[in-house]
Order: sequence, then C-alpha cells, then structure tokens
Amino acid sequence: MAQRLHYETGDHITLKKGHPCGANHWEIQRVGVDMKLGCQGCGKIVWLSRIEFERRVRKIRVGEKWIAIVHHHPEEENEE
Repeated sequence: MAQRLHYETGDHITLKKGHPCGANHWEIQRVGVDMKLGCQGCGKIVWLSRIEFERRVRKIRVGEKWIAIVHHHPEEENEE
C-alpha cells in the first residue's frame, strides 16, 4: 500500500505543470477534501480536489531544499 503524505497549511510545493503566469511555486493555504493553493508568482488562488492534487504534486520544500515527493519521508509520527 502506498504511503500517503500529509500536507500542512504553509507548505510550499511544485506541480507537474506550472501556472500560466510562468511560476511553478505554490503555497498550500487550506487542506482537506479540497486543497487551496496560492500561486507565489501572481497571487492567484486555485482549488484542486485532493485526488487531483496528489496526482499533480511533484516537489515539496523542506527548509531551503526542494525534495521530490517520491524521495520525501516525513518524520514518523507515533502510530498506535
């Protein structure tokens, strides 16, 4: 079973395709069934379903580094 990543408000990500303004840097502004993303180039707000978001997301910024989602292993939380 594939590991599901947990995204938080304020995370910075890149998507498969960039925004028409030329930027491909997004900030997550809301998480849930739908994801609210803000383009960091022009400020446009975009809503994506979680399924569509998880299909399109490519990289996440951790500190100052961009890490590909396939290589991203967030710290394990205490699972019961």
